Amino acid sequence: MSEPLLLPLTHAFSNTHFTTPHHLLRTSSARSSARFHHRHKQVPLPLSPGSDYTLSFSLGSPPSPTISLYLDTGSDAVWLPCSPFECILCESKAPPLSPPLNLSSSATAVPCKSSACSAAHSSLPSSDLCAMSRCPLDRIETSDCDSYPCPPFYYAYGDGSLIARLYKDSLSLPNSLSIQNFTFGCAHTTLAEPVGVAGFGFGQLSLPAQLSSVSPQLGNRFSYCLVSHSFDSDKVRRPSPLILGRYEEKEKQFGDEIVEFVYTDMLYNPKHPYFYSVGLEGISVGKRNIPAPENLKKVDRRGSGGMVVDSGTTFTMLPASLYDSVVREFDRRVGRFYERASAVEETTGLSPCYYYDKVARVPGVSFHFVGNGSSVVLPRRNYFYEFKDAGDGVGKERRVGCLMMMNGGDEEELRGGPGGTLGNYQQQGMEVVYDLEKRKVGFARRKCSSLWDSFNN
Repeated sequence: MSEPLLLPLTHAFSNTHFTTPHHLLRTSSARSSARFHHRHKQVPLPLSPGSDYTLSFSLGSPPSPTISLYLDTGSDAVWLPCSPFECILCESKAPPLSPPLNLSSSATAVPCKSSACSAAHSSLPSSDLCAMSRCPLDRIETSDCDSYPCPPFYYAYGDGSLIARLYKDSLSLPNSLSIQNFTFGCAHTTLAEPVGVAGFGFGQLSLPAQLSSVSPQLGNRFSYCLVSHSFDSDKVRRPSPLILGRYEEKEKQFGDEIVEFVYTDMLYNPKHPYFYSVGLEGISVGKRNIPAPENLKKVDRRGSGGMVVDSGTTFTMLPASLYDSVVREFDRRVGRFYERASAVEETTGLSPCYYYDKVARVPGVSFHFVGNGSSVVLPRRNYFYEFKDAGDGVGKERRVGCLMMMNGGDEEELRGGPGGTLGNYQQQGMEVVYDLEKRKVGFARRKCSSLWDSFNN
């Protein structure tokens, strides 16, 4: 994945947390048991809005205080800060969403010989892991190392890392949904990661996989519908619905809203199997279709290419050649009407940006995914962010609009990883459905707040 995104955001984005692509190194295997009162029904869960989207739950018996973690379809494990907790280089990061967890008396360490332990250590054999845990050789040979815990494991993202131990405990989600023997990472030290992550990617330690091991109808198909980003922490918005067990039928008619889903096939990535990768054919700016480079259309055997659909990354990252072409065409259409806001570009790292008086005239933007008719028209707010700029604080405020996509690096930098990332900012106002059995990702324009209300009326 690309290097961490460093933006000196000083205008509308001050004190805002942005996430960069999560470049993880794990696949996993685990078993759990679940108890729920929603058999054969869709289960809506609330995601808290903001510049990222968070899922809340509690652990243990008696239940812990509420824990809030970032929802991340770009990773495959659940981990959280545990007491005592230290976050290195977190001074510029968003504050923790919940206090570090004190493990409950019902929590148990995952043993070194378990498949979950092997998965957290990149499929290292259990005999090696038990040796690391100082289980005696005779007990290793007789598979009698249950009392020796899984050794700490290292987990790396594109913008941070952590060391954690594996535990099991009961997990309680809203809507009376619980999972017994849920496996999670307990981190006492992290680098630039003050908030834990609820991994929703492929891999059996992810939350959907642990749920689907006993309730396939809930874990094998889920969706979310992200309400508009709120960079103002004081602005209250309705939650974004995360829907476990999302049904296919009756999706096209929801109240007065007609919904048309557009599907594209998932691409298997042999090096990063936890990613939901899809192929991108091109991007339209206005009526001009800009073809995507070959590395966005497919994934090769070395794990290079494809576009990751990632709820845990804020902005869409495009390879340099495609990004430059999109920016040139956008500026050709917009720059002739409006003055470039160069000062804003320098202080925010966003580009191109423009000053305008009332309503900016900008071309439409569409993403064309691989597959017949698999095109998604982005809502304007998903690619053009509008705010007021006070400049040096002396003059009059001016309206500014910026294109909200990022340069993800050139082909050499992207080799061995995804060619691009579809971030959550570009997924606002759309329901995104993940069908893990049919290996498809679907998109539909939705009124996300209305969708949430429909499940709660």
